[in-house]
Amino acid sequence: TCVLHPPGGVVGGDSLLLELAVNDFAHTLVTTPGATKFYRSSGAGASQRQVFTVDGTLEWLPQETILFPGAEAAITTEVRLGAGARFIGWEILCLGLPTKKEHFVPGKLHSILTVHRAGRPLFLDRLRVSGEKDLNGPAGLRGCPGVGTLLAAGGDRSLVEEVRTAIPDEIDGLIGATSMGELLVVRYLGHSTMSARAVFATVWEKLRPSLIGLPACPPRIWLT
Repeated sequence: TCVLHPPGGVVGGDSLLLELAVNDFAHTLVTTPGATKFYRSSGAGASQRQVFTVDGTLEWLPQETILFPGAEAAITTEVRLGAGARFIGWEILCLGLPTKKEHFVPGKLHSILTVHRAGRPLFLDRLRVSGEKDLNGPAGLRGCPGVGTLLAAGGDRSLVEEVRTAIPDEIDGLIGATSMGELLVVRYLGHSTMSARAVFATVWEKLRPSLIGLPACPPRIWLT
């Protein structure tokens, strides 16, 4: 399934809501045809909220989100898993336009990513960026405009070792894989969202047979 947003971008004052429900025994892979873009704002904020209720299997594999300098964005993704649900998903953010050497200043981002299983929290993550300190500080993004998180639920702790062997030795950025109980978390911090997506796609190809029981077949839209 490909989610289309005809205007091609999000501007100040926009408020988008995407709700997706996957029933028992159902399976869907959802992606986007291109990057989501939050454009420069004259003052009004823009928001995007995504709520996924999953009792079957969901693969949420969107292309990156680009936040233009001057954007004021609030992005919330909530994943609500039933008792037997399986999930693989990622979120990739590009703050500013690094290829044009345009930093995310001015600009504001408030991002929330959560995963619950039968109402019990598995993952609660919040990112706030509102200035140079957040972008460049050692406790911030260390000057890296690319941030990515991949999550997989429904497997066991052994999956983390499979993922670590799949991560290339040389990548443009920092990456790590951690097991948090049943939840696998892969984090990227670097200068290239293309590199983040390539690594995440490699991890997904490795995980899919073990977690879902199907070989990886990348969506053709990724090649256009």
